[in-house]
Amino acid sequence: MSDTSKTVLVTGGAGYIGSHTCKLLAGEGYLPVTFDNLVYGHAHAVKWGPLEEGDLIDTARVQAVLEQYKPIAVVHFAAYSYVGESVTDPAKYYGNNVGGTLSLLNAMRAAEVDKIVFSSTCATYGAPEQLPIRETTPQNPINPYGKSKLMIEQMLADFDSAYGLRHVALRYFNACGGDLDGEIGEEHDPETHLIPLVLMSLTGEIPELTIFGTDYDTPDGTCIRDYVHVDDLARGHLLALQHLFKGKPSDAFNLGSGDGFSVKQIIDAVERVTGQTVPRKYGPRRVGDPPILTADISKARSELGFTTSVSDVDTVVSSAWRFHQSRQR
Repeated sequence: MSDTSKTVLVTGGAGYIGSHTCKLLAGEGYLPVTFDNLVYGHAHAVKWGPLEEGDLIDTARVQAVLEQYKPIAVVHFAAYSYVGESVTDPAKYYGNNVGGTLSLLNAMRAAEVDKIVFSSTCATYGAPEQLPIRETTPQNPINPYGKSKLMIEQMLADFDSAYGLRHVALRYFNACGGDLDGEIGEEHDPETHLIPLVLMSLTGEIPELTIFGTDYDTPDGTCIRDYVHVDDLARGHLLALQHLFKGKPSDAFNLGSGDGFSVKQIIDAVERVTGQTVPRKYGPRRVGDPPILTADISKARSELGFTTSVSDVDTVVSSAWRFHQSRQR
């Protein structure tokens, strides 16, 4: 390659947040090189740079790609992320998420790539006692998925101390919405996220939406979460890269909207945007679902310059609905 000065390797770049970040990076003049095994990612979502198929566990393959493209940094999304599955099959999560990341970090050391932005999660906090959640909130994950992400954060800190490999860990909240141009969006299989499930109930892909728990200590009895638009999350990853390019030290930041919306408020927004009535039924609480999870994003705002511009609930829902409808055609 002729100019590697703005090449970035994006692991999991064929996935939901990864593909949106690749689009933004390309728009900012970077070349995003996607590394993905396509187990959950989609080749058709890789539109803004080359796709290199492979598995992170294959250290030699990762190192070969790093040496071919000579990226200035890595953005690391690749992970399994189904909380329920992590409880029933923790070996899968520790093997892929922790083992895969260790392989990636070893390949980075061998190829002398010393900057990484890591896709972490608010699941590392578990069920916090105080809200909103700050970066100083104790990290006590309550499932193997959250534990695997916390282990990776700890690995990154150790690799910084020992080898000078600097990182930013981004602990984000509920990613949602679709690309504002309608080119890419949320396509999980199986789908577990609230907004696409609500939309699937409207298009008949599922018979109805199940609301898990209506007796939480919240204003309307349903869980409250911090929903942040995927385009705003992508911007956060760009800002984290720029933080590292400026020579700043390793750090961790929450990425969210700073606001909370209940399950019922999301349903109301979908009905408002689509003009349709959401078919629903009510089920018991799910084990491990805290009543409220919201982010304090003041650190990301002050140190990264992070703000949300499209995370208002109507923009989130309308962008998700537009992409969802495009998949029905």
